[in-house]
Amino acid sequence: MDKKVIALLNQQVNKEFFSAYLYLSFANYFENRGLSGFANWYLIQAQEERDHAMLFVKFLQNNDESLIYEAIEKPASTWENEMEVLKAGLAHEKFITDSINKIYATALDLKDFRTTQFLDWFIKEQGEEETNANELIQQAELIGKSGNGLYMLDQKLALRVYAAPSLVL
Repeated sequence: MDKKVIALLNQQVNKEFFSAYLYLSFANYFENRGLSGFANWYLIQAQEERDHAMLFVKFLQNNDESLIYEAIEKPASTWENEMEVLKAGLAHEKFITDSINKIYATALDLKDFRTTQFLDWFIKEQGEEETNANELIQQAELIGKSGNGLYMLDQKLALRVYAAPSLVL
């Protein structure tokens, strides 16, 4: 593997772990506001991000490449309202999508087809992540400040359960 691709993959490990921290911070925000369904949704998001990080770790290890763990940046922990959190989540997913696309483009330029094949799953996953985040924003916008609507959406989000990624390395 080319050193550029290895460096980008290592950076992605850090970004995925940061994503988990960020979503844990989101979960804490919602839990403190009595919205345990929203908190559940982001706790599951955090678990998914940790799993994504570990998939990158395992890919590097399976290719006999060095792994470099960097410090994880402290995530934001205060927001003005629920909608600001939801929009920050979508913006972060777009950031991660862009990062994965850059790794893919670099690997493709270098004819590193093993890495591009590995990243195919993540590209599909990011499409789903952005769609889910956007739908959550749309649903929250529909209910506006309705306490009943917020309660119903919170109850729906409380039903989400974790499903481990199906990517085989």
